[in-house]
Amino acid sequence: MENSFSYPVSFNGKVRFNVELPLGIDSKEVEAAVLSNEQSAKWLEGKQPKKVIVVPGRIVNVVV
Repeated sequence: MENSFSYPVSFNGKVRFNVELPLGIDSKEVEAAVLSNEQSAKWLEGKQPKKVIVVPGRIVNVVV
């Protein structure tokens, strides 16, 4: 049984990259891990995200 999941991370509805995270963590930890990822910085362009939608075990969507 797998104990990590590769979350597709999308910005404004388009998948940009995947991030490997453990399955047991809550959505706040998923959000923090995604926003601290260096690939996120490229898509955020220094802006704060308006909304971060985390669907546990499925996808992370960031609205800029």
